[in-house]
Amino acid sequence: MTSLFDRLECPRCAAGKPDTALLCDCGSPLLARYRTGRVPDAFRREELVRRQPTLWRYAEMLPGVPPITLGEGFTPLLPARRLGAELGLASLYIKDEAVNPTGSFKARGMAVAVSVAAARGVRVAAAPSAGNAGAALAAYGAHAGMEVHLFLPETTPRPFVLEAQRYGARVRLVPGSIADCGRAMREALGPAGRDGGWFDFSTLREPFRVEGKKTMGYEIAEQMEFNLPDVIVYPTGGGTGLIGMWKAFDEMEALGWIGPARPRMISVQASGCAPIVRAFEAGRDTAAAWQDPVTVASGLRVPTSLGDRLMLQAIRASGGAAVAVTDREMIEAAGRVGSREGIDACPEGGAALAAVRRLAQAGVLKADETIVIFNTGTGLKYST
Repeated sequence: MTSLFDRLECPRCAAGKPDTALLCDCGSPLLARYRTGRVPDAFRREELVRRQPTLWRYAEMLPGVPPITLGEGFTPLLPARRLGAELGLASLYIKDEAVNPTGSFKARGMAVAVSVAAARGVRVAAAPSAGNAGAALAAYGAHAGMEVHLFLPETTPRPFVLEAQRYGARVRLVPGSIADCGRAMREALGPAGRDGGWFDFSTLREPFRVEGKKTMGYEIAEQMEFNLPDVIVYPTGGGTGLIGMWKAFDEMEALGWIGPARPRMISVQASGCAPIVRAFEAGRDTAAAWQDPVTVASGLRVPTSLGDRLMLQAIRASGGAAVAVTDREMIEAAGRVGSREGIDACPEGGAALAAVRRLAQAGVLKADETIVIFNTGTGLKYST
């Protein structure tokens, strides 16, 4: 399988950048672009069924490096008939990311990002994390033979910490949020890449975690026979998955796999940390940092993101929305995902269902629409 990777490009100013670049000079994250004009016959959509059931089945639309893989991706898209019936929705599905290695969707982004870094000789990796991303970096870093440093908030549930340590990561707990962890990381380790030193895997500070996350969009399309759903409801912290899926839809249209129709993208955040919701409702193009973020959903306790502009653009271009739900709503909804559908959902997954309930009651979601919600990780890590 030959990668069609072409270049890195800034989505804001359209500047082209070398393959090894990180952020653009204008401060925007960079995105990978691919040559879709002449696609190999082996990469026709009807040929995908012959490929391995991992995200690497889309290798032509991923960077051309040897995979550091633990079998991530191609997670099930499950009909949620009982929940749908309760909400008056005929076609409700759950994309269950809990079955990924390390128990969450973060395995996707880290698999691709670590693969690229390993191919370029990176030996020391570091990241601030709310939990799942750190565990994934620890696992894939271990598989690649890297030394991994993680900086986690002191409030991170203990199972996340223990998991990362089992993978051999050096974990430091930091007072405050993931933003405080990022500052602590840079203070402790110094400038990234100095004298061949450590590499920063922070959200959107390198361009290839998005490439791993975008495969969620490819999978939904393939699993629905290339008829995209009407609505995708996605729990949003740093936003790489939302950005990645929106990118994937454009790529698939360029490949001739789908038409121009797009799902409405619904971003879900916690009421105690909702910078994207606040910016969306105010009509802003960027999101100011959320002060004193508080929520039981570790993955949603992200007060600011480099991808704010890209997220807001995708939500608005799709005709979507941004919704904040309370911790009580998400915990109750996560329990219903388990008791109705047999899926042990994390609070973030519960947040997605809570948003669907609210939007269905408000008439924003129609009974005959096809709706996909994400359970982004296993609920087991929130056990005490």
